[in-house]
Amino acid sequence: MTWDIFCRVVDNFGDIGVSWRLARSLAVDHRQQVRLFVDDWDALRRLLPMAPTAAVPWSASGVTVLPWSQAECAPQVAEVVIEAFGCHLPPAYLAAMRSAAPPPRWINLEYLSAEDWIEDCHGLPSPDPATGLAKFFFFPGFTARTGGLIREPQVLARRDAAQAPHGRTAWLADHPMPDDVLAARWISLFAYDNPALPRRLADWSEGASPVALWVPEGRALRSVSAWLGGAPLAVGQSRRAGALTVCALPFLSMDEYDRLLAVCEVNFVRGEDSFVRAQWAARPFVWQAYPQAEGAHLVKLEAFLARYCKGLDSEAAGALRRLWADWNGAATHAVPWADFHAALPALERHARRWCDRLSATDGLVERLVKSSEHEVK
Repeated sequence: MTWDIFCRVVDNFGDIGVSWRLARSLAVDHRQQVRLFVDDWDALRRLLPMAPTAAVPWSASGVTVLPWSQAECAPQVAEVVIEAFGCHLPPAYLAAMRSAAPPPRWINLEYLSAEDWIEDCHGLPSPDPATGLAKFFFFPGFTARTGGLIREPQVLARRDAAQAPHGRTAWLADHPMPDDVLAARWISLFAYDNPALPRRLADWSEGASPVALWVPEGRALRSVSAWLGGAPLAVGQSRRAGALTVCALPFLSMDEYDRLLAVCEVNFVRGEDSFVRAQWAARPFVWQAYPQAEGAHLVKLEAFLARYCKGLDSEAAGALRRLWADWNGAATHAVPWADFHAALPALERHARRWCDRLSATDGLVERLVKSSEHEVK
């Protein structure tokens, strides 16, 4: 089938990250014909630095990537059209969809949620007032009655290779840092601006055990660098503060970021894309939900915790909940990191079991293809 995916970059890299993973998996893993329309070429190039500097049609991994403007004049409509995160399609493309015979299958790919109500809304059509066409709502989620999660066939094998005994040594060969970080606890940090960050940095620097904090270039690295003081920490540099060694990484490719999550023992992640990738890494993780007005993100946080903590012993679940609440500004606790650190053995076992359960079901791309093949044929 032919697929057109539309992505507007609202903030950060989550929208384009999810859209690219989806497009690439459709093309590579399912041999579909895929075009990806993007409105922010600079954001695309941060994730795919091999893309041309100018916003011109370009192909990679079987996907044709096009600037948004290409869909605004005499567009050719695909059999399946995905509107990522309610981004609103160009008027000219909508007009072409309305006149197409047969009309395309139109899918609005929603944001990921663990809330119960999405099971009742997933896959339902809604008539579009402007065109009269049916738009189907596709909700990524954690149950069989939702759209599932993006998981490429090779992601778990890549994870296992990174977690093999030589994995950290191989990582250091590609990202050189002082050799003594090999004996430290490895933590990755990918975060929005966060008032709780200085508390975590103090926890790690004042702790009894060495910590190597791996921070890719961006907002979090600037915040950590400011906390350390002195000259800004440059990519490739490291700096020590007590028991904490901060390792500054470049902005990583998606596959290399997956590898980072796999080699670290704890991962601090944010938004949607890195949140899902941390779960495939099968490591304990701490999620910073995208902050929303009136604390709406805390509802999403609690919905996920209610699912994730099932089967986890009460002491470990309490430690996880307290650290996540502190990290998301929902509550402040005296020693959330110390409790979390003490619970790590139980959390490590639970993270693996959770990942194994999720990976035993169809992923999001498989569910999209199956549902669309049925409708288009």
